[in-house]
Amino acid sequence: MVVRSPLPDVEIPSVSVHEYLFGGITDDELDRVVVVDGVSGAETTFRSLLAQIDAVAGAVAARGLGVGDVVALHAPNVPAYVTVFHGLLHAGVTVTTVNALASAPEITKQLVDSGARLMITVSPLLAASEAGAKGAGLAEEQMVVLDGGAEVAPGYTSLADLLAEPHPAPDVSFDPATHLAVLPYSSGTTGRPKGVMLTHTNLVANVAQSLAIGVGPDDVVPCVLPFFHIYGMTVLLNLALRTRARLVTLPRFDLAQYLGVIQEHRATFLFVAPPIALALAKHPLVDSYDVSSVRAVLSGAAPFDEKLAQAVRDRLGGVRVLQGYGMTEMSPVSHCIPIDRTDIPSGSVGLLVANMEARIVDPATGAEIEQPAEGVSAPGELLCRGPNVMVGYLRNPEATADTLEPDGFMHTGDIVTVDADGVFQVVDRLKELIKYKGYQVPPAELEALLLSHPKIADVAVIGLPDEEAGEIPKAFVVPAPGESLTEDEVIAFVAEQVSPYKKVRAVEFIEAVPKSASGKILRKDLRATPA
Repeated sequence: MVVRSPLPDVEIPSVSVHEYLFGGITDDELDRVVVVDGVSGAETTFRSLLAQIDAVAGAVAARGLGVGDVVALHAPNVPAYVTVFHGLLHAGVTVTTVNALASAPEITKQLVDSGARLMITVSPLLAASEAGAKGAGLAEEQMVVLDGGAEVAPGYTSLADLLAEPHPAPDVSFDPATHLAVLPYSSGTTGRPKGVMLTHTNLVANVAQSLAIGVGPDDVVPCVLPFFHIYGMTVLLNLALRTRARLVTLPRFDLAQYLGVIQEHRATFLFVAPPIALALAKHPLVDSYDVSSVRAVLSGAAPFDEKLAQAVRDRLGGVRVLQGYGMTEMSPVSHCIPIDRTDIPSGSVGLLVANMEARIVDPATGAEIEQPAEGVSAPGELLCRGPNVMVGYLRNPEATADTLEPDGFMHTGDIVTVDADGVFQVVDRLKELIKYKGYQVPPAELEALLLSHPKIADVAVIGLPDEEAGEIPKAFVVPAPGESLTEDEVIAFVAEQVSPYKKVRAVEFIEAVPKSASGKILRKDLRATPA
């Protein structure tokens, strides 16, 4: 059976992201502060932001970039990110967002796969960006260093240069339902990273659907979850812009700095991943700051149980603790606990958002699992359908067909239950993806890398539960005949070639990797192995 959201449908206009977020802005709103640099304190009003967005769009268009072109954005959460991201979208460009922690080889792969024609970065990330861009065949004039200048990254165009160019924003035309706004990279339910094709309508729809979360114009939102990740992009950046909330950017998570921003700026709505929630619940430093302004905390990106939710609630003085669920492929939100639904347990992922439908199927038989008239359903794989679901994976029809059914329902790879009131609970995971502090770590990618080591005959990688990180990657290694290998050697080999969050953090040497008759790694057998 099809389970429909109990929330009333919302209107999803057929407009660009720029038009949806800024088209109805009033004169009074133009003078509101919209972005604050959490490090320097510098403030940007909507009026100034929109002028900068227009200038970036004009500068990009003057370089011959527009509809049909892809530009890579590789930066942490700084105010310039807001300007450039939306300047690119306003120019009709498709933005492929690059993880700030990505290594040069990872950047090269993404640039080549996405077909990016321009790379935009910041000086602290320039070494990896430069090497990655070079590997993809981009020339120096195809790179922009936002904070560059005569003393920092000389020779590169800077944001100041773009803003100074006298080019008006272009008048572009495209179908928002088919034109790609962004190309974030995700491993989906399994496998290596793939370009997720999200249209302007996908992003517009998910902001409209996420309004139920309850962010309003009086909210102050610290932005430490990265904008390059779809959670930060939609639920922090775009939702806050649409609701006229105030964003306070932080380029990385430092608990003292984060708490200082909450205290100084009287932050009201915190969007976190479970590791941040854990720190808020348990770290003694929290007691040194005034966090009384906080009214709500929403956790996403990884599992978050009722026990941790209660600990956060108790520590922060009884604030509302919410949870959401989604995937990059759904722009990302498919479920959330609305701010006004105090009857929904914080350990659940709440209700389907507006305009969404779901099916639950037995993963072994494919049989439909019914939503019960009372109580809780049997567990099954969650499939979702809605206006926020991706077009597909870039140039990967096989992976697209494996994920999207012909009727539009998308496989999530997660096992859920649903109760009579439409409240969903994630209970297990079909997919093999490891979630380290909310970041996706695909086992297949690490396995392929480890198999390139001459002393390794076979390998399997799984996620081990970890209180702080959620999960950590553990490698089960079969040494090549006659070879000896240490745990430190394996860990160092991987660390030299991947982003920090993808590092293998535990190693066990085994005689053989358990596999099925078809050759599939039996990860459940490895999970049963004592740690």
